[in-house]
Amino acid sequence: MTDEMLLLENQLCFALVTAARNVVSAYRPILAPLGLTHPQYLVMLALWERSPRSLTDLAEEIAMDPATASPLVKRLEAQSLVTRERRAGDERRLEIALSDEGRALRARALDVPPQVAAATGLSLEQLAAIRDSLAPLAGRRA
Repeated sequence: MTDEMLLLENQLCFALVTAARNVVSAYRPILAPLGLTHPQYLVMLALWERSPRSLTDLAEEIAMDPATASPLVKRLEAQSLVTRERRAGDERRLEIALSDEGRALRARALDVPPQVAAATGLSLEQLAAIRDSLAPLAGRRA
């Protein structure tokens, strides 16, 4: 082991944390016109893929604890983007579904990825390659 191995700039954890913070910061002004925070955007992305879905399933999809996802969903409901209903036949399960407004927002969100690419100075292809290279660390499939 050499001293260089312990330099901050050589730490994977530091590079990932710094990159994540910078990427989320790049999203902030892009998502603001949509009325979404970054975590709310993740919820909407998951619902645009499949709706309705249970709160537990939704939280798992976006890698959050249900107790953390629940307030996000409540705020999205207050914005009329989603609905929350108890599942028929199983009152313990909360179903989250897109509202008409939530479905309509998807068309405006199509501009987000190209704007993120422009904000980072990377192409969509470069961003996809970075995302895919992180899949093993994120516990996701590439």
